[in-house]
Amino acid sequence: MKFGAMNNPLESILNEIRFFGKSGFDFIELAIEPPFYKKLFVIKNEIIENLSKYKLDKIAHVPSFVSTADLSENIRKASQKEILDSLDLANKFGIKKVVIHPSYVKGLGRYKKEEVKKLGYEFLAKLYEKANEIGITLCLENMMPNQEWLFEPEEFKPIFKDFKKMKLTLDTGHANIMTRENRSLEFIKLFEKRIGHVHIADNFGFRDDHLPLGLGRINFDKIFSALKKTGYDDTMTLETFPKDRDYLILSLKKAKELWKGT
Repeated sequence: MKFGAMNNPLESILNEIRFFGKSGFDFIELAIEPPFYKKLFVIKNEIIENLSKYKLDKIAHVPSFVSTADLSENIRKASQKEILDSLDLANKFGIKKVVIHPSYVKGLGRYKKEEVKKLGYEFLAKLYEKANEIGITLCLENMMPNQEWLFEPEEFKPIFKDFKKMKLTLDTGHANIMTRENRSLEFIKLFEKRIGHVHIADNFGFRDDHLPLGLGRINFDKIFSALKKTGYDDTMTLETFPKDRDYLILSLKKAKELWKGT
C-alpha cells in the first residue's frame, strides 16, 4: 500500500513536498484549486525535482469548490473550464490518476434536482472523454448526503456501467456521514474491482471533520480488512488536516500499523 497526503493549496507547494517527503509519505495528492493552481506550472521543474529528491509519486485532485452543474449557464461553463484546465495541468505534470468530485446539487438546484443531475452527468461524460484521450484515469469520489447525489453506493451502478474505465475514490469519511453503518463496506462489496483510490479521515458521523485517525468513531480495522480481502493494494490518502501536523504523522503511523495488522 502507498500512503499519501494532500497539500494545502494556500501554502508553498515546495514546502509541502519537503514536509511529506521527510515525514515518510509515498506520494502527494496535488490539490489543483483555482486560482492558485495556475502558479504551479510556473515552477513545474522545481516541483518535479523536489518530488524526485524526496522519492514522492503524484496523483491529483481537481477543483472541489466549483459548480459544474449550476443552473446558471455562465457559472456552469466557468466551473467546467476550471476542471478541464486542471486536467490539462495534471497531464503536463505526468499525472495518470485524478480524483474528481461529482457535480453538487446546491442553491436553487435543490428544487431542480433531476435537471442538475442531468447536467452533472453530461459533464462527467465530457470529462471522461477528455481523460481517456490524454491517458488519465478518473477516480470519482463518493460524496455526503447534504450534496444529494452520488453518496449512496447504488447510485454508482449506472455510472460504472456507462464509463467502463472510470474508478472509484472511496472516501471513508464521506461514507460515515448520517448513517448507522459506514457505507464504505457496501461500496467495497459492490465495486471491489473498481476502487482506484482511497481517502481516509475520521469523524463522528455528523460532519466531514477530517480528524486524525482514532479521534472519531470510524472502524478502520473493519474497512481495511474488507479492502484487503478484495486484493486492493494501491494508493491511500490521509485526508486529515490538523493544525498541528504531528497528528498527521501519527495518523500515518497508525494507518500503516492498521494495514499491516489486518
